[in-house]
Amino acid sequence: MKILLVDDEVELTDPLSRLLRREGYDVDVATDGAEGSCLVRSGQYDLLILDWMLPQQSGLSICQQLRIQGDKTPVLFLTAKDTVDDRVQGLDAGADDYLVKPFELRELLARVRALLRRPPTLEATPAPQRLRFADLELDLENQLAYRQGHLIELSDKEIQLLTYLMRRPNQLLTHHQIYQALWGDIEKPSSNVLAAQMRLLRRKIEREGEPPLIHTVYGKGYRLGQK
Repeated sequence: MKILLVDDEVELTDPLSRLLRREGYDVDVATDGAEGSCLVRSGQYDLLILDWMLPQQSGLSICQQLRIQGDKTPVLFLTAKDTVDDRVQGLDAGADDYLVKPFELRELLARVRALLRRPPTLEATPAPQRLRFADLELDLENQLAYRQGHLIELSDKEIQLLTYLMRRPNQLLTHHQIYQALWGDIEKPSSNVLAAQMRLLRRKIEREGEPPLIHTVYGKGYRLGQK
């Protein structure tokens, strides 16, 4: 079993990684969110152990982006955040379990074993590699979009935004929900960045003569739909 441990506290990652290896697990370690996110994309892991607060990109943001992409890899959060609201936010982001620091190592091992015993859902119900809404199609594997058969080249952030919208058609998505899904807490941009990102995406997927698909719900957020 292969585990990715992402935490910026070396005094925790060193003994924890040694303990996990003694238990027979193959462990990779990252000490910031950018490195962790890169490893998640490049490797095949059976479990992710993520600190919530990380330099460069939060564990919450990494988890949200995985779930947007349809990745079902189990996620265990390690965090000092211990309020009910914090736990709800972590679980709503897609985490499978939550452990508050400081914790007993034997409890962590028990939670790791429990998560790894779960039947693999990704192979049983593979996430679709193509999303479709109306005449818009998104090829997730190759990171390309098409409308009426015409190729649309998108940036990484535009791909993430369009994926989030297409997985939730006809739903009102608030500004807060979209910010949390695409940027998380650590790297949350200024208030006008989302509007600018949405304008760029619209220009690419709503050419002249094509009916609009992304609709602004003024004062609240956005909805992918047909009028």
